[in-house]
Amino acid sequence: MTSPEEPAFSFRRRTFLTTLAASLIVPKIASALDVPAEPQLMTGDYEKERKKFRTHLLNKGPAPDNFEPLIAPPGAEQVFYRSGYGGELELVAWVSRYERTRKPRPAVLFLHGGNALGQGHWALVDPYVDAGYVVMIPSMRGENGQKGNFSGFYDEVDDVLSASDRLRHLPGVDPHRMFLAGHSVGGTLAMLAAMSARRFRAATPISGNPDAFAFFNRYPQDIRFDDKNPREFQMRSPVCYAHSFKCPMKLMHGSEEVHFTTRAGLLAKRATAGGVKMEVTVMPGGHTTALPGEIEQSIAFFKSVAA
Repeated sequence: MTSPEEPAFSFRRRTFLTTLAASLIVPKIASALDVPAEPQLMTGDYEKERKKFRTHLLNKGPAPDNFEPLIAPPGAEQVFYRSGYGGELELVAWVSRYERTRKPRPAVLFLHGGNALGQGHWALVDPYVDAGYVVMIPSMRGENGQKGNFSGFYDEVDDVLSASDRLRHLPGVDPHRMFLAGHSVGGTLAMLAAMSARRFRAATPISGNPDAFAFFNRYPQDIRFDDKNPREFQMRSPVCYAHSFKCPMKLMHGSEEVHFTTRAGLLAKRATAGGVKMEVTVMPGGHTTALPGEIEQSIAFFKSVAA
């Protein structure tokens, strides 16, 4: 989830020119939504439900955030992966050094915050690299001038899974020790991806919002789908399918992010009741200031699951 604190790691969102351009391109700006006190707990498995559901985008176009050119930062190599129907989208990802070795190395797929990939995001993953992981940060459809339509937490999940396929087939990567992490918008995508496929050993969403009703009430300008259909929100809400996680989970957020407390607690309660191994940790700080400690916590969690 994007917050006012995030410009430390990406360009400032919603500048005057961006807002003006969006008003010319997007004919409908959604009004504030009614947020249920407790989103409905659905009975189906999220992975199976995704195969039956197609989001209905009323407004098609790029991701809403300002962006910088996709040039790999120092220490990263730029690679491409394919996503979308029939692999129609060729998207950029950044990956740390990898090479074929006698003993394959574990890997982390890290999902960036906001709706554009910036070089500042790469600095966040240094601790993972230092800990011996091969790390990939993928961009998503519609970001940074790339092809594809921004959908807000839905079709982007396919991009995450496609990027994970690219990562696990890199030389020297152990496909059985692949982990998932994400911050803010990336934290929500990490939850949805961890419910969509059984390929991650563990996942650590950081400051991800598990409730799409609450998220889009806060950012109605990001809605591109039919907001009259509650299924659109449910399929973007991990809290509605909390029993569907396919790996151990460690949710984290900063102590100053009090708006996460209730929903994270509800998610953990539902997930645990459904047999999911999940813990919630609150770290000192805010949306970005808590990140160093949260990333160190995620490394410790990954090592506890599979060294």
